[in-house]
Amino acid sequence: MKKTLAAAALLLLGLTAFAQEETPSKFKLYGFIRNYMVADTRAVNAGTEDLYFYMPKDLSIVDGNDVNGAFNWRFVSLTTRLGLDVSGYKFGTMGVSGKVEADFYNLSGAVPILRLRQAFMKLQWDDCPVSLTIGQAWHPVAADLPHMNNLETGAPFNPFNRSPQLTADVALGGGFSFTASLLYLNHYLPTGPAGKTKDYYKYGLPEFFLGASYKGGSIVAKMGVDIVNLRPYTTPQNDWTWQDATPAPKIMVKSLFTGISPFVFFQFTSGKFQLKAKSILAQSGEHMNLLSGYGVASFNDNGTVDFTPMQDWASFVSFSYGKKLQAMCMIGYMKQLGTTKDLVDNQLWLNTSADTGISEAFRATPTLALNLGKFTVSLEYNLTAARFANTVNAGYDANAARNSRGLFDPAQTHMLLNHRFICMTKFNF
Repeated sequence: MKKTLAAAALLLLGLTAFAQEETPSKFKLYGFIRNYMVADTRAVNAGTEDLYFYMPKDLSIVDGNDVNGAFNWRFVSLTTRLGLDVSGYKFGTMGVSGKVEADFYNLSGAVPILRLRQAFMKLQWDDCPVSLTIGQAWHPVAADLPHMNNLETGAPFNPFNRSPQLTADVALGGGFSFTASLLYLNHYLPTGPAGKTKDYYKYGLPEFFLGASYKGGSIVAKMGVDIVNLRPYTTPQNDWTWQDATPAPKIMVKSLFTGISPFVFFQFTSGKFQLKAKSILAQSGEHMNLLSGYGVASFNDNGTVDFTPMQDWASFVSFSYGKKLQAMCMIGYMKQLGTTKDLVDNQLWLNTSADTGISEAFRATPTLALNLGKFTVSLEYNLTAARFANTVNAGYDANAARNSRGLFDPAQTHMLLNHRFICMTKFNF
């Protein structure tokens, strides 16, 4: 009996000591109240009450007048944000931190409602170079944003995506690290035969990211590659025809498409000055809000399909100088480089967030911000130029004007400008 009691006492002491290894969490509420007043000189393709600006709209000629060439403006507060940081929790050698973040981005009719932006946990272990991020967070390619105060933060010249993910970061020493991610799409969807839907990924394979980075002194440098695997046809296609009405082969659902998108990023900081630059060669990058996509290279007699990506080169350079009075500017450029193989029957699907007749675009966003403690007011001028196919007068859709590699004849295009003026006020808490 005494031995039993002694063993029980030792067990309780052991459990007590084990329980003492648990450290409670610390919580920090944060957020901001943000207002945007925005004016455009022509109609635009944009989301979030026309705050998230992709591109100007193409010509729409009615009775000899361009109905899209009209001034428009809006004043909204729906990007106000709330967040909770969780830190300090430790169980044995394992530390766990996390973040939950939301804004009022979603709309139910005309009423803004709460939307989840980020929800992830981060696991770290003592004396272990590996950390794990699990949950919805910034996509590794999109995490480094240019200097500006607009809502789109550089898109479609900079990748923009937050996705559910399992990301492993490995510290290699000397400022070098390696990153590997498995991702699933959520808010930002690819396009395809059935329009925008996550089914292409749901019935495909996971998205992968592999990258390396260096952080030391005033320099941050990154490079990596994003690999998407999707199944564009999720149901068999039995009865369909070519454009000339002749019967087409039956399509099975087993064909996969893979897009490979390498990128590089560089950042330099010196005192109050910071410079950033990023460039990506995207294949089917529409899930990152780039003006990309993919098409069909061949329909095979055995029911399989060979796909070909639309390659989109997107880059930006931005800088920021100052603290209380802050000057910023981003210069972005994108160009469609064509598909890697010839297209069949004009079968091409592109990002429909902007006009699918755009082949090239430029943007400059000089910004001046006054930061008074936790209060900021900024003025931004956004000049966007986009090159469109001449499809209005031709009377057919944009894809019909493309050649076998999905490109337009430069002589059959026109350039349109939009001047956007943004006033933003923000109070952080």
